[in-house]
Amino acid sequence: MAKTTAMRLIELMVYREDVKNVLKYLGTLGEFQFQDDLGAASPASDDSAHVKLNPDLDVFNRLQNARASLGLQDLEAFAPDVALPTDSDFDEAEKLISSVEALHEKELELSGELRRVNEAYNETLAFANLKVPASQLESLSFLTLRIGKIDPANYGLIKNSLGDKAIVTKLGEDGSRILVACSKKMRFFVDGELDKVGFVKVEVPKDFTGVPEDAMQKLKEEKEGKEKELADVEAERKNLAATHGDLLFRLLQSYSLGAQLTAVQNRLESTQFVYRITGWIPAYLVHDVMKKVDGLTEGRTAIRDFMPSEVATVASGQEKVPVRLKHGKVVQNFERMIFSYGSPLYGTIDPTPFVALFFTLLFGIMFGDAGQGLVFFILGILMTHKKVKIGGWEKFNWVFVCIGISSMIMGLLTGEFFANETLLAPFGRFVTGLFGQPRDQILPMMPTGSKESITRMFLFFGFTVAVGFVINTLGLVINIINKFSLKRIGEAVFGKTGISGAFFFWYVIAFALRIALFHHVPAIYDWILIGGSLLVTAFGEPLARLVDGHRPVLENGVFAAIIGAIVEIIEVVSSYLSNTVSFVRVGAFALAHAVLGYIIEMLTEVTPGPAGILVAIVGNAIVIVLEGMIVAIQVVRLQYYEFFSKFFSETGREFKPFILSYRALRDK
Repeated sequence: MAKTTAMRLIELMVYREDVKNVLKYLGTLGEFQFQDDLGAASPASDDSAHVKLNPDLDVFNRLQNARASLGLQDLEAFAPDVALPTDSDFDEAEKLISSVEALHEKELELSGELRRVNEAYNETLAFANLKVPASQLESLSFLTLRIGKIDPANYGLIKNSLGDKAIVTKLGEDGSRILVACSKKMRFFVDGELDKVGFVKVEVPKDFTGVPEDAMQKLKEEKEGKEKELADVEAERKNLAATHGDLLFRLLQSYSLGAQLTAVQNRLESTQFVYRITGWIPAYLVHDVMKKVDGLTEGRTAIRDFMPSEVATVASGQEKVPVRLKHGKVVQNFERMIFSYGSPLYGTIDPTPFVALFFTLLFGIMFGDAGQGLVFFILGILMTHKKVKIGGWEKFNWVFVCIGISSMIMGLLTGEFFANETLLAPFGRFVTGLFGQPRDQILPMMPTGSKESITRMFLFFGFTVAVGFVINTLGLVINIINKFSLKRIGEAVFGKTGISGAFFFWYVIAFALRIALFHHVPAIYDWILIGGSLLVTAFGEPLARLVDGHRPVLENGVFAAIIGAIVEIIEVVSSYLSNTVSFVRVGAFALAHAVLGYIIEMLTEVTPGPAGILVAIVGNAIVIVLEGMIVAIQVVRLQYYEFFSKFFSETGREFKPFILSYRALRDK
């Protein structure tokens, strides 16, 4: 069984002029984790003191503002061979930023002027057709007039609500200003209706008699002139983006790189001339890293490496060695299932290959349909080739491929293809004909009520429990090996998931099978072995303390030890029973999937014409999405509670390497 990747701690003493080149190499390598997680923080999260010492971050943020002003889409990743910013880069960046800022200020100024001209023009236009002096309008004894603003969308509403009680007239073209005329006795009703639509009264000068034509023309010309100037600025911005876009993106990458390296450099231990870099790397890379760093600095760097056991903080228990798992592309896709539960301890067995196998197997058993599995398989292939993106699920591309294959295999056995049981019948008859009487399905799942059908169903449930027994057993074996590897002999021998607990579990299963299959008559030695292993497990904690040399053996006295043993007996029996019976759900979900397929097929047959095809499509889509999610959750649950719980009694520290990547950093 493969264990976690062997790690080494390396210490580099680097001169000031070499430190950024060394950090750049380590960040590009992506296999170095700072001992105190210096690289975990973004430069944007520095405290104020560090931000002041990071001029590259300030330039980068200003370049980002320039990019946004030019309307250019931001980058997602570094281009190959990004260089650190130079003095000439700084000059070019300042020149480009100044040009963009000047253009932006000009645009803001013109936008403000145009807004003011527009407001004046619209106000003037609204009263262009009011040719009677306002003082005369107000002196009418029989008429009430209201002049003001409303939302143009409410013009029709106020006109309908007032009806024949008032006359409503638009002032201007857009309907945002109106004149309302009504009799004196209706003025209170009219005012109330106007308030409902948000009417705002406009005060008209007493001597106002209309707008001269030359004034209107002048305002119109000024408005059109500002619009043209603004259009020229927009054209200038597009031209600047087209001619300087490549330079801007090159500078963004250089200053993003510089900002990240400066942020890390600011946190390193240092003297006036030398920086100390310490961190963990996989053992198989130590020689190559030392050689590369030596070449980068022309032999000016002092390098040492340490075994984990030689690191004082590790030996004292203050620090855990980071855990790195090394796999191929397929198994690597299942690593997140491990780390979402917790990291294995360094030097223990890597459970990822088993998780990949069991997840694929259990999902296929519960979701057996060749057509629906084909959908998962195709999605996985498309995500692998980056043809489709589904909300971040593309990082599990090979998981989709694996569950697609397992579902298709199970579908071939059950004879289901998109919930149809007739399309694969020739294949089923061919295979079963090789071994006897031909039948449509190799493994019929739908119960028919016959004795053979009921027997077959119970055998299938027995098979899923057997799969669960294998998974539980493997979890116990992993735990026992891990405990011995960690020199925890007492826990390995006497623990609930150690040798004594495993012996109890295995013997009870064997005992039950002998009674069920071979009509074994329980003997006295059976009860002695079962009771003895259970009793040893019940007192596992004090026995483990005795063997491992921990004193006192009975931490809380004899009475507490007896009570603890009774509780432990109940827990051991109930947990092993539930861990075993829990896998019945695998068979139950497989049966439920078959029933759903049967319902979809029946609905399709009773629905005539194209509607039947639509029923089949919608039904299969619902099963793929909803049941696919439910089955995945159940498989994860079985992994967590029945498998991981056997050996994940303590979690380690996940390996999180320092990786340089293009980031849209923001200062505070």
